[in-house]
Amino acid sequence: MTLKNLRQIVTKAVVAKGKKRSESTEVLRPPNKPSGILGCWIINHTHQSKKYGKYVEVSGKFDINVWYSHHDHSKTSVYTETISYRDRVRLHYRDGATGGHEEVYIKVIQQPNCTEAVITKCGEKFSVSVERELLAEVVGETKVCVQVHPDDFEEEWRFDDESSSSSDGHGEGKDYTKGFGHEKGESDKDSSSL
Repeated sequence: MTLKNLRQIVTKAVVAKGKKRSESTEVLRPPNKPSGILGCWIINHTHQSKKYGKYVEVSGKFDINVWYSHHDHSKTSVYTETISYRDRVRLHYRDGATGGHEEVYIKVIQQPNCTEAVITKCGEKFSVSVERELLAEVVGETKVCVQVHPDDFEEEWRFDDESSSSSDGHGEGKDYTKGFGHEKGESDKDSSSL
């Protein structure tokens, strides 16, 4: 194989990937002094990303909802607070940076999730532990080398031999009277009795 038989094809492919798992503790202050926590959930996660060199910066936000009791467990309320975050995801290039236009795609492996929610020692705030995991993929131009065959060649295709014929049964007559209300030969009996 010589170099003159090689060609380069420019195509788009995933050229870099990075993954980051984050854990954080968010402190929330509800309007009423909490007596107990009845539940905690996280919703409305949104994010956007931008590439800086060998990193992707992901900016996002989500809502933490804490269902809690107050006034000595006589009333319940849901306290909601929007939390913003910024994660830097380090990229690992397979072939080195392409230098051209690159597109960044973020896949959320683990949506922001509450792992623990407690009342702080002061008794007036919530301490909520949150975990999340993101995967960044960078799509850019890359080159693929292919070998070129200068000579014509015939592709090998496998064809199954098929034959068709308009006659059925190899010359034997077929009875088409079945299913029309009389047995084979009934018409002969009727004609002989006339």
